[in-house]
Amino acid sequence: MGRWEPGARERLVVAAVDLFTEQGYDATTVAQIAERAGVTKSTFFRHFPDKRELLVAGQETLSRLLAEGIAEAPAGASPLEAVAAGLVRAAGTMGPMNRELAPRLKAAIAASTELQERDALKSVSLAAAMTAALAARDVPGPTAELAAELGVLAFKRAFAEWSEGDRDDLAPRVLAALERLRAASASLS
Repeated sequence: MGRWEPGARERLVVAAVDLFTEQGYDATTVAQIAERAGVTKSTFFRHFPDKRELLVAGQETLSRLLAEGIAEAPAGASPLEAVAAGLVRAAGTMGPMNRELAPRLKAAIAASTELQERDALKSVSLAAAMTAALAARDVPGPTAELAAELGVLAFKRAFAEWSEGDRDDLAPRVLAALERLRAASASLS
């Protein structure tokens, strides 16, 4: 592939996940990722500051979509209804590549402490984006934080289920997971 062909970012992500799965995160170099993706090292560094950042490719977009969905929820929506709107918005962008890479990425994360730490930071970042969007709707701090954390948990559970299951849409799974968590939290009192 030519180094200026479109899709370099996506090819880099796929190449990295494949190499992380095949030989481990620590044993994989940026040069190997670039070579597998058919691009130069400088192209790699135009897209990512280091190999660790490949794990969170799209995180900014996901955070933005979650926040936009929350912001666009109807004025009278409860905090969890607003979170549901954000989750549906974000889930709508997940496609075949996300589903295909998920099991391999999960295995690579499980095998690397550094990737586990980066994945945890990704969850914190997503929760922060949702908390800020809820705060902008005048949801009190603790309520916004709890709703956002439930949203992250629902998204992670639904995504894992979706990536291993049938070829249905992610959005209904996310809504079902959020409802199960809401019911579970109500049973705590």
